[in-house]
Amino acid sequence: MDPLSAAMKIAGSGLETQSTRLRIVSENIANARSTGDTPGADPYRRKTITFGQQLDRASGVETVNVKKIGVDEGDFTKEYDPSNPAADDKGIVKMPNVNILIEMADMREANRSYDANLQTIKQTRDLISSTIDLLKSGQ
Repeated sequence: MDPLSAAMKIAGSGLETQSTRLRIVSENIANARSTGDTPGADPYRRKTITFGQQLDRASGVETVNVKKIGVDEGDFTKEYDPSNPAADDKGIVKMPNVNILIEMADMREANRSYDANLQTIKQTRDLISSTIDLLKSGQ
């Protein structure tokens, strides 16, 4: 596989994985206050994402992929809110183990990685276009 096609393949896999990462972060943020349905029930548990690499046999290029979407086994925070339907008999509600600041930092990092991969695709496309133009003008 030529280097430009390889760059497109690698950057494309990066776009796909960062898109998945942004979706997971968005789910975490959206559920940052999602409690259980019944008294004492566990609330939403923060999702995590693990990346891996795999060989694209057709092109011989190592690409990035989502290896696993898991859950954060960290402790839930507890709040006193006796009016909440998920409150136990002492008025304590288990809250999700989602830290908005961490999620926002993850989102920023994923967005920057996504943009970097997008720029790689744009620049590779421009190089291919310039090469075609050079070949046309040389005839």
